[in-house]
Amino acid sequence: MMSRGILYIISAPSGAGKTSLVKQLNAQVANLGVSVSHTTRAMRDGETDGKDYCFVSGDEFKGMIDEGEFLEYAQVFDNYYGTSQQSVEMNLQNGIDTILEIDWQGARQIKHMLPESQSIFILPPSIAVLESRLRSRGQDSEAIIARRMRDAVTEMSHYHEFDYLVVNDDFEQALNELKSILLANRLKQERQHATLADLIPQLMASSGD
Repeated sequence: MMSRGILYIISAPSGAGKTSLVKQLNAQVANLGVSVSHTTRAMRDGETDGKDYCFVSGDEFKGMIDEGEFLEYAQVFDNYYGTSQQSVEMNLQNGIDTILEIDWQGARQIKHMLPESQSIFILPPSIAVLESRLRSRGQDSEAIIARRMRDAVTEMSHYHEFDYLVVNDDFEQALNELKSILLANRLKQERQHATLADLIPQLMASSGD
């Protein structure tokens, strides 16, 4: 019997390393998917439509809102981001653990609708390191970096709303901690009961002696 997948919400301030961690987690853990969000922001160099994000216009995004197609959506900076309800539900029904990379606003919406989902917040080791990582990207102006730093403090102030906290100081350690969270949840009794539906009755059966 196939158990239903677990929905994971992963949030972090910009520059904490969330995207890199999730990419490696998805590459190294079997039966794991990452929901591709819709966004109204412009595509960046190296990004692929449908892989990194589903890039849509503002009017298209508003139409999807009106049709109730989003599990959650939020405005981040000057753009909108949303999670397709259909694609997430399809993954979960097929027993695929699914990651949503969303901010605290979206995380709060998902937790309200799907309280069984698991939420993880990734913290930087310090404010100085966070700022250094933002600057190392070399793609933002001083004004944008300053705004991202202000928004990071707001984002981090919601850490207590999440089930797990991971500090991304050493990348490999943070990655292993994320793997541990996924593995522990897969071994919970209610999920193993479905996965081991053939084995458990055999173990419980009388030997006939």
